[in-house]
Formats: sequence, structure tokens, C-alpha cells
Amino acid sequence: MRFLIINGPSLNMLGRRDSAHYGSMTLEQLNAFIGEYCAKNGDSCEFYQSSCEGQIIDKLHAADCDAILLNAGAYTHYSYAIRDAIECISVPVAEVHLSDTDEREDFRKVSVIRDVVKFTVKGLKHESYLEAIRRFKETLKR
Repeated sequence: MRFLIINGPSLNMLGRRDSAHYGSMTLEQLNAFIGEYCAKNGDSCEFYQSSCEGQIIDKLHAADCDAILLNAGAYTHYSYAIRDAIECISVPVAEVHLSDTDEREDFRKVSVIRDVVKFTVKGLKHESYLEAIRRFKETLKR
């Protein structure tokens, strides 16, 4: 399968952010970890990170893959524009979070994209991405 992994605002700061919530990997290490897993399992992946809402929307609209893993960061909680972008594409999207957003501040418990994604994986740190890949492979078997 071909996966597109989109990481949103401040995820480029991994490794410097609170490791209790986000783990200790940098974004480059996280991408390498996911890439190795995909290669080992015969899959391919493309990585994209932006802190700009419009660039994330453009990437969603142009996606040419079997499935998307989206960690929209703070946009998860209020970006109806990203929600609309997900809703109007045919590529299935998983909502992915390193931390367990339900165990954090009240505003982080709100996800405006949850009802337009296939599923949500959260709270497993870097393993959240691998779990989303496994779930897509199970549900999108060809």
C-alpha cells in the first residue's frame, strides 16, 4: 500500500516538546521509524509536514495514495477547513495523535475532524502511526 503521512503545526518540533506527551523522537527519527516499518512490510510512504493550514489542505486535495495518516496537531480542534478537505476527497484518512488527547486539556478533547475520518489512533506515541497503518491494511485489503 501507498501511505501519505501528514504532520501539522509544531510537529517539526518533536524531540524538543514535552516527551511525556510526545515521546523523544524528532520528526526525522519518526519518519525513519515509519519508513522502515513500511519498507519491511512491502509498503511505501511519503512524508509531509506543514504548520500552514492551506498547505495541508492542498496536500490532502492532491493526495495520490491508498490511505492518509493525518496528525493535524492543533488544527484537529478547530480547523473546519481541514475537515472539509477530508470530507471531499476519496482517499481514506486516519486521525493520528502521539498523545492521548482525551487525557489532556479540555480543548484537546475536541476533534472537528473525527466524524469525517475512518478511525482515530491516539496515545501510543510513535506506535500510533504503525497502528494506523496496520488498521488500514486490515480494512483496505486488496
